[in-house]
Amino acid sequence: MAAAESVRCPVCFKDFTNEDINGHLDACLLEGASDCSPSSTVETGPPEAKKCRTGADPVNQPGSSSSSSSSMADSQSSVVFSLFQTNKGKLRAREPSDGVSSQQKSPTAPALNRGLKRPLRETSRTPQRSQLPDAGISKAPMEPLLSRALFASNKPLAEALRPNTLEEYFGQSKAVGQQTLLRSLLESQEIPSVILWGPPGCGKTTLAHIIASASKKNGTARFVTLSATSASTSEVREVIKQAQNELRLCKRKTILFIDEIHRFNKSQQDTFLPHVECGTVTLIGATTENPSFQVNAALLSRCRVLVLEKLSVEAMSSILNRAIAMLGIKIGGQDSNNLKDGDQTDGSEAQVYIEQKALDTIAFLCDGDARIGLNSLQLAVQAQTSLQKQQEVVVTEEHIKEGLQRSHILYDKAGEEHYNCISALHKSMRGSHENASLYWLGRMLEGGEDPLYVARRLIRFASEDVGLADPAALTQAVSAFQACHFLGMPECEVILAQCVIYLARAPKSVEIYQAYSNVKACLRNHKGPLPSVPLHLRNAPTKLMKQLGYAKGYKYNPAFSRPVEQEYLPEELRGVNFFTWKGSHP
Repeated sequence: MAAAESVRCPVCFKDFTNEDINGHLDACLLEGASDCSPSSTVETGPPEAKKCRTGADPVNQPGSSSSSSSSMADSQSSVVFSLFQTNKGKLRAREPSDGVSSQQKSPTAPALNRGLKRPLRETSRTPQRSQLPDAGISKAPMEPLLSRALFASNKPLAEALRPNTLEEYFGQSKAVGQQTLLRSLLESQEIPSVILWGPPGCGKTTLAHIIASASKKNGTARFVTLSATSASTSEVREVIKQAQNELRLCKRKTILFIDEIHRFNKSQQDTFLPHVECGTVTLIGATTENPSFQVNAALLSRCRVLVLEKLSVEAMSSILNRAIAMLGIKIGGQDSNNLKDGDQTDGSEAQVYIEQKALDTIAFLCDGDARIGLNSLQLAVQAQTSLQKQQEVVVTEEHIKEGLQRSHILYDKAGEEHYNCISALHKSMRGSHENASLYWLGRMLEGGEDPLYVARRLIRFASEDVGLADPAALTQAVSAFQACHFLGMPECEVILAQCVIYLARAPKSVEIYQAYSNVKACLRNHKGPLPSVPLHLRNAPTKLMKQLGYAKGYKYNPAFSRPVEQEYLPEELRGVNFFTWKGSHP
């Protein structure tokens, strides 16, 4: 009777009772995930259980007392653990790799005997694939790597040296520094649903991988990574279904990391709503766009927005110093004259040195983007090791500047930075600050902005902020637009600079702008139907219209030698002065 109630573990293939199977699964899966080899927690002897399941009858499997009990156990385990088989086609494709021919497999083999641990293990190992297999970064962070082998690989340096702990995570002390709320939650494994918002290369994906490493180490959650640029709604629903099964059977949460979440449309983002609400998944989204505009408001209310800043020069220096320490690169001038015999290479690989000025140049020119900084270091070292066939390779500041022709300027012509810069330009000219106006103009033009767009905004500024204080400002702005249309970039940049300085120095008057704003407010706030045009102001091109009183009593101003007393506003608005209007009239 006890044998009939047993359930077989899909990882170690041992039989357990219904009461003990969930507790055993937690321990078995965690122990199997701690090492990257097939589970070794089963019997230490030959794996007869795995071999006999492919060709032998289930009656003869070890641990079974009778054919009836084995059949009942297999049927129960098939029902329970078939939930893990999310992609049976992939599992069948992997079966020949176990060393057993697919023709030898019995068509009546239980569902649990198909290598069920592979999909779960593969999902949990996803964040570790960004690390070098033999680098030993997480175990010995300061152990130098073989730089020649690393630089010869196709993996970018920014991906290979991605940190695993918060101690190696630099530049975001306001968000995850000591004594912050989020760091306390991360250390206690109480991870909330968050949206990571920041510029490229500031550490959004790295922070998600750090959370994944901590979750795997403690065994509190499984981590799944998807990219909104390639994932479909069906894939998201499949992950959510796995998360539901994982939570129900193993009592383990699922952390779902969505990179570039702003690429999902509103209906795709709605897929997460009920599952984030009930706690089935913990959502971590990364975006470079303003989540107020790009993320569904309902989803945004269920997540906490974590703003990551652009990395400072000091943070970039710390990141670069950590990289050269892990790669075994020495800073030129410090150790090159004091090398011991044990530090000399054996001729198989050249010792790489880099000047401190070269590191400082990378930190300044990468514009707070750690990905650009590390990949630029990799590019410079690769180029010099291939060119300098010597025992010692030195990377200088000139080599760095040669690889980085100019500073990397963050400017998205269709994103938030576009509107931020044009707003700064407009307000700097309004404040008559010449230098600031030129700076923001340069930020836009050097970032690739369309000069005609800037010229159109200058025309608007000439009327909105200068107005009647200098009527020639509008002529200057229109002329600048025409000149930019004729010449294009880069010749028209000086023309735009001239117009910007003219508008910044010009006297300012907003009476036209305010008066017209009052007119719009009057029209929008009017209660009831709008007043009719007075009859004496109406045109009367036909006899019928004249008979109806159109144009009757109108005084033609050129026919009078003195000012004409005549009403031009509707009767309801007589006496209104829109230049001083405060909204007291209807």
